[in-house]
Amino acid sequence: QVQLVESGGGLVQAGGSLRLSCTASGRTFSRDSMGWFRQAPGKEREFVAAITWNGGRTYGEQSVTGRFTISRDNAKNTVYLQMNSLKPEDTAVYYCAAEINGSYYLRGPDVYDYWGQGTQVTVSS
Repeated sequence: QVQLVESGGGLVQAGGSLRLSCTASGRTFSRDSMGWFRQAPGKEREFVAAITWNGGRTYGEQSVTGRFTISRDNAKNTVYLQMNSLKPEDTAVYYCAAEINGSYYLRGPDVYDYWGQGTQVTVSS
């Protein structure tokens, strides 16, 4: 059974940092792309960042560029999202996802095959 489990969320003040982790089990994702999405209350799921199997990175809206960094450790079957200079508008449930069919377009949630359960990130002002 394939599982993606996120951790590292929590409550942080504006300007603070968090590092989210997503560890996979039941399958090795070292040759697959991994992504992070977020969903705030009343909003659609939003693409945050993705990383290909060999380290190619792409980021979502301009507001996260330069503040968020996606990385991966294939030996640990884990992907990370380092979030710095957090803002209240970053408050959301953050989900990791795995794409196993070699899609070049990683911004859309529909291309992903596996999803974690999400971890809450709350940024207070």
